[in-house]
Amino acid sequence: MSIPETSRAAVLPFPDKAPDVRNYKIPKLEDGAVLLKTIASEVCGTDVHLWHGRLAGVPYPLIPGHVSVGEIAGQQGTVRDVDGNPLSEGEIVTFLDVHGTCGACWYCLVAKASTRCSERRVYGITFGAEDLPGLGGGWSEYIYLKPGTRILPLTANVSPDTWIGAGCGLPTAVHAIELAQIKLGDRVLIQGSGPVGLSACALAALSGAGWVGVIGSPELRLETAKRMGADWTADVIETAKQERAKAILEMTGGRGPDIVIEASGNPDAVLEGCELVRDAGRYVVVGQYTDHGDVALNPHIHINKKHLEIRGCWGSDFSHVYRAMSILDRFNARYHWESLISKRYGLEEVEQALLDVEERRVVKAVITP
Repeated sequence: MSIPETSRAAVLPFPDKAPDVRNYKIPKLEDGAVLLKTIASEVCGTDVHLWHGRLAGVPYPLIPGHVSVGEIAGQQGTVRDVDGNPLSEGEIVTFLDVHGTCGACWYCLVAKASTRCSERRVYGITFGAEDLPGLGGGWSEYIYLKPGTRILPLTANVSPDTWIGAGCGLPTAVHAIELAQIKLGDRVLIQGSGPVGLSACALAALSGAGWVGVIGSPELRLETAKRMGADWTADVIETAKQERAKAILEMTGGRGPDIVIEASGNPDAVLEGCELVRDAGRYVVVGQYTDHGDVALNPHIHINKKHLEIRGCWGSDFSHVYRAMSILDRFNARYHWESLISKRYGLEEVEQALLDVEERRVVKAVITP
């Protein structure tokens, strides 16, 4: 494949500034590096937070796009996937957006929580546009994958649209479902109808839940939730809290859901979730990726007396990405994750894509450089 000298990329210059398109020199590949020609890169809620400067430690200017799919345009030396197979030019792949976890610290080795490793860096989030070697985000014609990046080829049954339609929401949901420990017949409630909540809905159904409910908004996303396995939905804007609680109790034997998964990003949802989940139930909080403020809980009423188990879930690791690929390979014919893509945008349309995601006018926005 012929590789140009430069790559166009959409850049966030500073928080709350309009994105612009710049040209960057494509660097010479170091040993073990891979250059991808970008096919598609998602726009998710994290990118909106980046636009508004809500994440700490972000080096602006920034090329966003932490979950992408592309064609291998070049590589230096032999690079292998996790199964030991050599990668080749022209192959369609994705990659774990996290790079640089040390594998040697207490969190990596003892806690088995690599998302808490202090060396953790993320494509499209903590690799700045000016950091060498550059091109560290997917909103670019080409992406430079550093040596040691965990690369995963798309399987025969997973198209680029399928993978990017699932986006970061599916691996994150895999992590949340793993922590939820759903048993056959459990009643599961999902708070939030964005990409994480929708994938969690499908995975709850696949895990054998006896009932799956989704609270969210707007109607477009709730209709999608029904296609993704929801038995019942409620619009968080159009229904009162007490009305939702009464309906959920009626559908869960008068006790409440066995498991509630918060995927909304709204701190107020946490209090409601603690109230909705049954006594001795489990609550997984996955939507609070950034700090949106405090919420008041009564530890006696909401946790201690209820025997409530609360589990926090932040980010994902390669095992979740790998499992997500297997899930899509086996079950996409049932849930059609590619149907989550609402609209595609070019590099010059990035600001509109961010606005559409922020205003929830789309389910999934995709950048096609």
